[in-house]
Amino acid sequence: MTVVLSVPDTALTLRPWRSDDLPALLAAHRDPLLRRWLATSLTTEAEGRRWLDAQDDGWAGATRLSFAVVADDHPPLGHVVVKVGPGGTAEVGYWTAAPARGRGIAARAVETLSRWALSVQDLVALTRLELLHAAGNHPSCRVAVKCGYALHDLLPALPPEFPNEGHRHVRR
Repeated sequence: MTVVLSVPDTALTLRPWRSDDLPALLAAHRDPLLRRWLATSLTTEAEGRRWLDAQDDGWAGATRLSFAVVADDHPPLGHVVVKVGPGGTAEVGYWTAAPARGRGIAARAVETLSRWALSVQDLVALTRLELLHAAGNHPSCRVAVKCGYALHDLLPALPPEFPNEGHRHVRR
């Protein structure tokens, strides 16, 4: 199944990742700021291919509903994902490629994804979305709040995977 979402009032579309997105995916992951906040850093074509395969597997199992954020037929500008958890809960994640930052793309994509996940999609029943980020990642905090995710609690650092304290924002 292929799900494509139009982002209202923009030329942006959310669509599943494709194998021909690999160069843009790897280029985005070369950005030091992006790598600072992500738990996974893709540096080789093999890692990128495995990541793309994991996105396909996530769709097949309805466990990871992952989208490339694109404008027209251009390479992806970012990524948004719903990672399905237990009991109607899912985690929303996202990133924006360096050339696309500061233009409101992340907030528009996260808002579109959130509405779809909670009220439109019929792959899995969801009642709660969580958005987690490092406490020092102020742009992510602004995106969460702008998209209606209330700050729920502060998370302790859990090195080595999560070396910094974090925020958990929740939207129902």
